[in-house]
Amino acid sequence: MSTATATGIHHRTYRAELRLRHTRAEYVRLALMIVLLLAAPYILDRYWLGIANTILIAVIGAVGLNILVGFTGQISLGQGGFLAVGAYTSAILSERAGLPAPISITIAVLLTAAVGAFFGLPALRLKGLYLAIATLASQEIIMFVVRRWEFLTEGKGFIEVSRLEIFGWTIKRQTFEVQWYWLLLAITIAVVVVARNLFRTGLGRSFMAVRDQDIAAQAIGVNITRAKVTAFAVSSGFVGLAGALTAHYTETVTWERFTLDVSVLYLAMIIVGGLGSIAGAVYGAIFMGLLPALLTELVELASATVPSLTEQLPAIRNAVFGIAIIVFLLVEPRGLDRIWSRIKDYIRFWPFRY
Repeated sequence: MSTATATGIHHRTYRAELRLRHTRAEYVRLALMIVLLLAAPYILDRYWLGIANTILIAVIGAVGLNILVGFTGQISLGQGGFLAVGAYTSAILSERAGLPAPISITIAVLLTAAVGAFFGLPALRLKGLYLAIATLASQEIIMFVVRRWEFLTEGKGFIEVSRLEIFGWTIKRQTFEVQWYWLLLAITIAVVVVARNLFRTGLGRSFMAVRDQDIAAQAIGVNITRAKVTAFAVSSGFVGLAGALTAHYTETVTWERFTLDVSVLYLAMIIVGGLGSIAGAVYGAIFMGLLPALLTELVELASATVPSLTEQLPAIRNAVFGIAIIVFLLVEPRGLDRIWSRIKDYIRFWPFRY
């Protein structure tokens, strides 16, 4: 379309229909986003850049979880456990086996995908609440192993990870957050692009067919067993990548980072962002990543008049966390992605109401 705000999208060729973006406005928004991402290291200080890095890792994990829950309809409460598998695997291989970080991270992704496929086998027989309980069991089993198996941490309770080195290039302490930002940004963009294009393939469409109606999907030739197990494997692979990056970024691996609270947090990200949307996973990770930091800033500002708020900060965070989920479920169950779509539609069709 030649206009910036198109009133309709009309495709004349299949190639045009398959493009990820169809209007000039979408390309303008993409350009603005690229400028913002490139300018972030020069605008943000070290504290906020560290939060940005944490959000980028969370985006990878949220995208993986949304593939399973939002696109395939298989609920999972084992996100923290799969993060732990990726983190511990990469840390052990890089520190004890001496493998280069790219290789250890790749093996961690593959192993986490295999573990996810194994724990996804109950999905062949279970649905809904029963499947949620089964994945919760996987979370508890993995946590039991990482807490009790002394081989993993050699009895220390944690694993120290050396500074990240990739083919002779090492992260420097002086520019730690900046260098990690560029690395994580590149990986996150690659993950988002891969996930976005996954659902343009037959495999991705089989995931959505299982979500919408598995019996009908099987009737038209979709292999339900393969689709469900593959969805768990692909989702867990993304999550394992997030776990491995967490290990190398924090340089310390400990089980406290992968508890059930983390699983609930990631589930909240895709609920707030929007189930069944890659963009929604990104929005949800940004929202839930910024929420604690913004609350801390507000409490510090208000503590001058109400000093007791500082002591109640953890409780305030939990309360706001719960309220945010409830509000989105009641007001807009399809999350931030749907809100953003409504805003775009309003601008596109203004001054008309439709």
